[in-house]
Amino acid sequence: MTPVRAERQALCDSMLEAGPDAPTLCEGWTVLDLAAHLVVREERPDAAAGLVVPPLAGRLDRISAAYASRGLDALVARFRAGPPRWHPTAVPAVDALVNLAELVVHHEDVRRAAGMGPRTDVPELQEAVWKQLPVASGLALRGAAHVPVVAVSTDGRRRVLRRGPYPVVLTGAPVDLLLRLFGRSAAQVDVGGPRLSVQRFSQARLGV
Repeated sequence: MTPVRAERQALCDSMLEAGPDAPTLCEGWTVLDLAAHLVVREERPDAAAGLVVPPLAGRLDRISAAYASRGLDALVARFRAGPPRWHPTAVPAVDALVNLAELVVHHEDVRRAAGMGPRTDVPELQEAVWKQLPVASGLALRGAAHVPVVAVSTDGRRRVLRRGPYPVVLTGAPVDLLLRLFGRSAAQVDVGGPRLSVQRFSQARLGV
């Protein structure tokens, strides 16, 4: 099973274990809200546009509420089955490119809200996320346009995510680096570098 497929199943398991009313790191979202978001994102791309187009946000909220009314068990079963056949992410290579970061971040949204720490038993996931960081950071760092960023994994490997002088240096496990890039304060990441760069990074609006 590919890392992204395995992460989908693990996320489903964690949502069911947490229960529909459990909080997540997504402000204002319960696990049920998150499950509805994940299914709408795959089944209703027309509605999902409301995530990035403010005038469409109200329509997205109404559709998401209708999906949430199905209940957590039904939503998780639908999401566990994978993308619809017509969806581009039904192709494994596209699935990995589009969904890995999304599923990892949302899985950690559930886990970390429940007080769980970093996962140390999934080296294949950490490696897949490390390879994905340059792609994921292109979206996540849009709100930090003028801050150069270097990522350093706990084994000493380095990736330049945004070039420039006086970079912020983020050090941590790949999954935690991804979480920090998406603005999750629960990420266990050391943020170093010049004081002004660190200040600008800390004040930036990160994530999609």
